[in-house]
Amino acid sequence: MFGGRIMSLIDDAAGSYAAQLCDTPNVVTIKFDELVFKKPVKVGSILKIYGKVLRFGNTSLELYMEMRRHNVYTGLQEIVTHTNVKFVRIDEDGNAIPISELIKDRYALRLKQFGKGLLSSEARELLVLTEEVNA
Repeated sequence: MFGGRIMSLIDDAAGSYAAQLCDTPNVVTIKFDELVFKKPVKVGSILKIYGKVLRFGNTSLELYMEMRRHNVYTGLQEIVTHTNVKFVRIDEDGNAIPISELIKDRYALRLKQFGKGLLSSEARELLVLTEEVNA
């Protein structure tokens, strides 16, 4: 598989993750760190992409992204490549806008309570019910 295709897959996954974290579809990639290919990937391979937040800035978000090749027979995953990707939250005109403290605080709280910054719909429903009971 061409390296550009792998980079595109990582950018798509990271952009989706950044958009979810920032509650907006308006994020743009502004920086990719070095991307070293550790293992070859054949077309048709099953690839899994994982990400985690490294830091929130005022208008930006930096993610660590890792791509793994998955073996369906053994369940083992090998790291193909990893990198840091930086995004900026923008308005409809393409101007950088702040990521609210509410978004940053919510991420930190979820990370503390659940060990992850994004929750499944079931976990969100449970959280809402818990907040209603405690209110």
